[in-house]
Amino acid sequence: MKALVCSRLGGPEDLAVESLPDPVAGPGEALVRVRVAALNFFDTLIIAGRYQVKPELPFSPGGEACGVIEALGPGAEGFSVGDRVMVHVSHGTARERIAVPVRRLARVPDSVSDETAAGLSITYGTTLHALRDRARIKPGETLVVLGASGGVGLAAVELGKLLGARVIACASSPAKLETARAHGADDLVDYQANNLREELRRLNGETGADVVYDAVGGDLAEPTMRSLGWKGRYLVIGFAAGEIPKFPLNVIMLKGIDIQGVHWGAFVEREPEAHGANQAQLLAWAAEGRLTVKVHGIYPLDAYEEALGILKRREAVGKVLLQVGA
Repeated sequence: MKALVCSRLGGPEDLAVESLPDPVAGPGEALVRVRVAALNFFDTLIIAGRYQVKPELPFSPGGEACGVIEALGPGAEGFSVGDRVMVHVSHGTARERIAVPVRRLARVPDSVSDETAAGLSITYGTTLHALRDRARIKPGETLVVLGASGGVGLAAVELGKLLGARVIACASSPAKLETARAHGADDLVDYQANNLREELRRLNGETGADVVYDAVGGDLAEPTMRSLGWKGRYLVIGFAAGEIPKFPLNVIMLKGIDIQGVHWGAFVEREPEAHGANQAQLLAWAAEGRLTVKVHGIYPLDAYEEALGILKRREAVGKVLLQVGA
């Protein structure tokens, strides 16, 4: 099989497409022929050795995919050969075949495309867990989304609206903000052209926002945290800006703010039933057309440098996908 392989830590230019033996499904595993794999910003960190997940070399990047089960290992239950499935793992989907525990699979409805299913599991799974399980967002509350045009950002815009929130999308250009508007954002803030804190104060008044969804970190974090109102919730998703922010605890104390960590991978392992219910809900919403999963681009496996470069430069507007097989 063809596989995108990281043999030494570095950038996209340090990877290579290689020919490897086909894997074999072990106990409790399914052998999945990958059709479409999705890349995320964290893949650029994994291949550089800068992510909390540090696979043993060599490995393939890619944490999510859509494919078809070709074989089942001993004791693998709940699925059949020929089932089209959504795959979510920490890494390894950027290859033509992958052996994966069946608990990491979800059956894909016929009405959901390969491209939608490939990009649904991690970004939308993280976001649903963040908004519903952690923040417990309620209809009518105000949600501020940083980096609102990327994969997780657009997921937050879409799911925030679906859960009944008023969504304020924050991004670095008018074009990115228009994409957020097209996916349901009620208000827009260009933080390159305007003062973020002042714009959020203008939009929210003295009441403040209820929930902040932050996958960016860096210099944007503190002014956004200060925009929260009484008992606001600040969701820590990731640090695409590269810098981990430090918050003034006095502001958190005076406003009764909750800083809520969102570690989706740990949630998947520790609460498998809740995770399974979330995945089923996402697929049902996608089948009903209530989630669109915007695709930035679909690239052949050999164009991995271009695909990962878009993510590394934070240029993605939606999901970046690799067309791996037919």
